[in-house]
Amino acid sequence: MLTIYGVYRSRASRNIWLAEELGIPFKQVPVIQHYRSVPAGMLHTRSPEFLKINPNGLIPSIDDDGLVLHESLAINLYLARKHGGPVAGATVAEEGEIAMWSLWAATGVEPHAINVLYHRLGNPTGVKDPKIADAAVEALKGPFAVLDKALAKSGWLVGDRFTVADLNTAEIVRYAQPAPELFETAPRVKAWLAACQARPAFKKMWAARDAEPA
Repeated sequence: MLTIYGVYRSRASRNIWLAEELGIPFKQVPVIQHYRSVPAGMLHTRSPEFLKINPNGLIPSIDDDGLVLHESLAINLYLARKHGGPVAGATVAEEGEIAMWSLWAATGVEPHAINVLYHRLGNPTGVKDPKIADAAVEALKGPFAVLDKALAKSGWLVGDRFTVADLNTAEIVRYAQPAPELFETAPRVKAWLAACQARPAFKKMWAARDAEPA
């Protein structure tokens, strides 16, 4: 059975959402970030037991019948390829596009989107800097325009259907939601993210996330 290590309030949410989309059974082992308030007896990212699984001390990780993988987006690419279905690439070309969008989101969007999230809503340090948030919003205007144009053809990133490319990218774009002005100037992005988050698998994951202590 697939085991996912990580709490819902982490990038493990990406893997849990995909597992729900694929309808595959999985076991979630809660592992909390070491810099948060760690409940007594709970595994955290610096726990010796978890470091044996992921020596990087980061979540998520998975153990899929003995195959241990780290990095949330890579895990999702693996799970989609293994289990197939409409969320996976139907051709080598589609697999290339899926990888392209996943890496684009990770390198071009996430660093800035995280700063929007952290400096508008709050972060582990408790320090919010509006200047950092404003600079991040400015930096995201270009990527949002690129994404908006890409969605013009079918409303999805690859082919004419929801794929793991949409899931991976949507989970990163989500961090920028505290900046509604970005979405007002990119209406296709706004509609696409709403469609992604309206999916039953996302709603199930998000309900569990909301039930988890902040």
